[in-house]
Amino acid sequence: MNISYNWLKSYLPFDLSPAEVAALLTSIGLETGRVEEIQPVRGGLAGLVVGEVLTCVEHPRSDHLHVTTVSTGAGEPLQIVCGAPNVAAGQKVVVAPVGTTLWQGEEKCVIRRSRIRGEESLGMICAEDEIGIGTDHTGIIVLPPDTEAGTLAKDYYHIESDWALEVDITPNRVDATSHYGVARDLAACLQEDGCPVALRRPPVDAFATDEAAEAVTVEVVDTEACLRYSGVTVRGVKVAESPEWLKNRLRVIGLRPINNVVDITNFVLHELGQPLHAFDVSKIKGGRVVVRTMPEGTKFVTLDGVERTLGAQDLMICNAGEAMCIGGVFGGLDSGVTEETTDVFLESACFHPSWIRRTARRFGLNTDASFRFERGLDPNQTVHALKRAALLVCEIAGGTVAGRIQDVYPEEVKPCRVDVSYRKINALTGVTIPPGTVKSILASLEMEIVSESADGLSLLVPVYRVDVRRDVDVIEDILRIYGYNRIGFREHLQSTLSYRTDADSSYRLENLISEQLCGAGFHEIINNSLTPLTHCDGLTSFPAERAVMIENPLSADLNCMRQTLLFGGLQCIGHNLKHRNRQIRFFEFGACYSLRNPAEGEEGDGLLDRYGEEYRLGLWMCGSRVENSWAHPDEDSSVYELKAHVQHVMSRLGADGGVSSRRSTSDLFADGLEWQARSGATLGVFGIVHPKLLKRMDVDVEVYYAELNWKALLHEAQKRRVAATEIARFPEVRRDLALLLDREASFGDVERVAFESERRLLRRVALFDVYEGRNLEPGKKSYAVSFYLRDEGGTLAEKQIDAIMQKIQAGLERKLNARLR
Repeated sequence: MNISYNWLKSYLPFDLSPAEVAALLTSIGLETGRVEEIQPVRGGLAGLVVGEVLTCVEHPRSDHLHVTTVSTGAGEPLQIVCGAPNVAAGQKVVVAPVGTTLWQGEEKCVIRRSRIRGEESLGMICAEDEIGIGTDHTGIIVLPPDTEAGTLAKDYYHIESDWALEVDITPNRVDATSHYGVARDLAACLQEDGCPVALRRPPVDAFATDEAAEAVTVEVVDTEACLRYSGVTVRGVKVAESPEWLKNRLRVIGLRPINNVVDITNFVLHELGQPLHAFDVSKIKGGRVVVRTMPEGTKFVTLDGVERTLGAQDLMICNAGEAMCIGGVFGGLDSGVTEETTDVFLESACFHPSWIRRTARRFGLNTDASFRFERGLDPNQTVHALKRAALLVCEIAGGTVAGRIQDVYPEEVKPCRVDVSYRKINALTGVTIPPGTVKSILASLEMEIVSESADGLSLLVPVYRVDVRRDVDVIEDILRIYGYNRIGFREHLQSTLSYRTDADSSYRLENLISEQLCGAGFHEIINNSLTPLTHCDGLTSFPAERAVMIENPLSADLNCMRQTLLFGGLQCIGHNLKHRNRQIRFFEFGACYSLRNPAEGEEGDGLLDRYGEEYRLGLWMCGSRVENSWAHPDEDSSVYELKAHVQHVMSRLGADGGVSSRRSTSDLFADGLEWQARSGATLGVFGIVHPKLLKRMDVDVEVYYAELNWKALLHEAQKRRVAATEIARFPEVRRDLALLLDREASFGDVERVAFESERRLLRRVALFDVYEGRNLEPGKKSYAVSFYLRDEGGTLAEKQIDAIMQKIQAGLERKLNARLR
């Protein structure tokens, strides 16, 4: 937000430079970046002076030039050759002596000593367009006869440079979104520094009204959305160009002047922080303003000419028959002030922040008014701002105030009461602030002390400080005015050192796995955690009723928190496929969110206990594994390739010990597996993504996906240390079994039972053949499985090998009903 230096000084007399003001504002929490000098006229008329034409004769070698002598009030008169037809002796003119710089747009011209057709010229007598104060070039500027020669042109035209201070307002400080609000904070700081400055609030004592005159009336139907609505009618105005001082005020802060009435509403907005709106009374049907919502689907054309479809939760400012304005957001096309307007109705209201934020986001509108209403305004200042605007309209545009102020204020908002103790102030600030200083700062911040004890204070916080509701908020305000730079360091530093936290370990392993996956040809992606609820349609694994909804979504496509990483990756896959990238390997680390299920006993007493958050690792694979290679035929990726990558991840973490798999019941997959740790915890799922989900996401190739629970993986990883070992000194022994199994049994079941039967010497289990078909009993299948044994202490004897294999075989027969073929 831009703040005008000169405008600021109109409320607070100080002798600080713009740079000093910027530094002081930054020190009290109103961070100020750029400080830019703004000149209403390029160059600020520097060097130009008022001169008197003493003599004027025709140029001896020209039929249109004149040779003049001009007194500039000091020194010898200057001889200047002038080509203007209206130059004459005795005139008071604007002179640019030698060395003066004039600007024509972005081009500058330096006046130099010259000879024009043989006659010396020591300057230039200027026209309006040559110095930037107008567009006339028919002749030179002729000033009134009583203008004193030697007067600086910038003083005659009241040209004053200003500075625009770019203040970065944090979302909680809506009270500082105006010049008076910034001046109020600056005054508190200066008073604490020992500068007795007096803050001047714009006066409205001169406000008067003709109560007998007819006025527009106001009715507020929706009092939840409209906390207060004030309005006043001004009749007999003349809409025209604004005076120069008003236009300059707006230009400095980056606003374009429009007309006097609209400029006044913008001026008061940036002066007091209260948005205003001006209606043409002739367009208020029935002479009545009604604040209400419109039926769902109502069409409304806004000031920018765009037709918008209203919702049932969009607050509208209406007349007796139709909507005129989207309340607190944007005006309508046909209700604003034009050059034909003679009577205006000024609106000054306070709307509920949530209503304004929801409407502004839905329509994609961000205006100066909505910016302030969304953060919460003081309903107790609407009338003061309204009187200020009405007085300016009467002064600048003429007219008189007709009828009483219409003020609908259903429930008055009272100051918030906050208790704060001196002990807590000193504990949080880290320094002992004397009680007298505390009370002085609070008084400068307009916080009223209603009671006091030896331990602390009871305060009434002004309504405009919507961000101050707790004692810590008050302490923060005290500290920023007291000065962060006044908090010193003790001679001894006290600290608690932690060598490594769980978060540190997680981050280290996350980087380790990321490097491993990137080395395997994967690319990391980062997706938005906000997704459309429609992703959950028809899913039982991630049902819509367990989605965490956003109360005020930016759009319907971002209205809930994701429950799975799958859909973000599918969107990336679809994008890449459209750009002809068909070798796709993605991975993503990210949090997923869901509502806990009370039926499962997951809900606690706290507000946040009903929400679940899990950090997960997702892997996607599709398309070609090998493409356009001279050494290898083209080959598509497979789900088993993805499985291998996941197993490598588990192995690298040391989380692969005792892991078993079973068929997944998740409806994300057409066919999938679920990994479980020995403890029973689910480590993740993987499989072939269901075609119906691919169709929903506009993906036309088969996609393989794995989603791992990162926290569960780290828990398993803590049980084993991954370290390099020497190459085995003794040979590995392989034994094969051809097993007849029930069709429902999986290789994961075989692997699990084998390791349960022999934990010490069994190193790995591999499946090398599967057969289902003729010559087998119904409901049966055949697995050919290899078992690899090794003893680190010596070579295995044949009897020892046979004993182990008999034990494994017995376990398979007992637990899986397996038989040797």
